[in-house]
Amino acid sequence: MENFRKVRTLEEESPLPFPDLPPEVVEMKVKEGSKIRNLMNFAMAQMELKGRRQIVFSGCGRAITKTITCVEIMKRKLGGLHQVTKVRYKTLLEVWENQDPLPGGLAQNLTVRKNVPSICILLSRDPLDPNQAGYQSPEPQQGDAGEDRSSSSTQGLKRPGPPPGEELLTKKLQVQAAESPRGSGTAESHH
Repeated sequence: MENFRKVRTLEEESPLPFPDLPPEVVEMKVKEGSKIRNLMNFAMAQMELKGRRQIVFSGCGRAITKTITCVEIMKRKLGGLHQVTKVRYKTLLEVWENQDPLPGGLAQNLTVRKNVPSICILLSRDPLDPNQAGYQSPEPQQGDAGEDRSSSSTQGLKRPGPPPGEELLTKKLQVQAAESPRGSGTAESHH
């Protein structure tokens, strides 16, 4: 394989895994080299300026992380979006060319079929079927009465500290427990 060089990669086209999509739905195909800023500028313009109700983000292989990042940014910026996530495999065809063909022989090409993980995420302003696999409901909005809830939820996460004397007692017990095996004549004391 050291004499071969990858010439191109072809992606086998497959339909989006969402039934009942409107024909004009925008599909954002995220690639490994895509710039998140460019993807988000286009996607936000489609949703805000053009008034689209739904948008699909898709990516495969190393672009999956970037795809998820774009979706999370859009959900945070727009809010109130329903989401359905589908994970599947996509077939890529890699064409490799022999760089060192035999004298008088033809340059050989090698085609490799690869199955790579792929993700498709549908975001919708309109409610989607909550019973379908991969559905996520919109997160509660921060702006409307969300402040009260968010402050109380963070308070619920903070555990009140122990009374002053109790904290010392716990540390003292930990220290004693850590010292007890050493003082009982283990292999360490024979060195």
